[in-house]
Amino acid sequence: MLSAVILAGGRSSRMGTPKCMLPFDGEPLILHIVRKLQPLFTDIVVVASPGQALPPMPVTVVHDAVAYQGPVGGIYYGLRAVNSEWAFVTSCDSAFLNMALISYLVAERVDFDVVVPRWDNRLQPLLAMYRKTVVPFLAKQLANGELRPVHLFDKVSTRYVDEHEIRRLDPQGQSFFNMNRPEDYADALTRWSEKSVVAPGATLCCTVELFGTARMTAQTRGITLTLPAPATVAQVYRALAEKLPALKERVITADGDGLAEGYACNVNGLHFVGSMSAPVNDGDSIAVFSADD
Repeated sequence: MLSAVILAGGRSSRMGTPKCMLPFDGEPLILHIVRKLQPLFTDIVVVASPGQALPPMPVTVVHDAVAYQGPVGGIYYGLRAVNSEWAFVTSCDSAFLNMALISYLVAERVDFDVVVPRWDNRLQPLLAMYRKTVVPFLAKQLANGELRPVHLFDKVSTRYVDEHEIRRLDPQGQSFFNMNRPEDYADALTRWSEKSVVAPGATLCCTVELFGTARMTAQTRGITLTLPAPATVAQVYRALAEKLPALKERVITADGDGLAEGYACNVNGLHFVGSMSAPVNDGDSIAVFSADD
């Protein structure tokens, strides 16, 4: 089981209204984020301030024991409530979460207490993985009035995910877009409406990671592909055969449109794909491996 924590209890002072209740894609923003996370996280905890109104959601809601203790308080109360050893933590205004990047953070958690990205020369503690073992450290920070999560990272084993790693999965860093002011909200609505419109000549980036026999055949761990948008899984295989010709007729079929018998494809660590017409989205992470590996 994997858990996620969404922090919803901020003051929203610059926005002038609770951010989590802003209408977004036909529903409150907090519900939009819950739906985005559900395919990967079966246990979702929303941390709210005392008395805060929230829409009905298939989540566990907990409230800060002390209101407005900043992100450290939210992470602390959220980690105490999750049902697994690890939790992905984000905020209620992260409207453009990239599931490929989140899956990468999940995969990098082994042997660490925290996995935190660094984007635009700043650590991003509200798009990070935390192990429950950090709860005592957070409790001590709250007692000392240290309300910034970055104070935790030097005290525990931390995996810093650098910008070049992030760009493979989220080239524009849209995962880190937050809404603090009304103009940010307006910008987010514009961005969201534009996502459904594909401009002529538009492209998308996806990463393909190879495992087992496929990796040995290609002599590489993986590759980043740029494809014309919109794209399908078949286009991924054709581009992969062109970039890594050793895979053709061994891992990829002779016509270049599919996988050879005995090989499988998984997208974003969430689901296996058999249809060659299945869509591929910008930032997707695709794994190719043999069923025998």
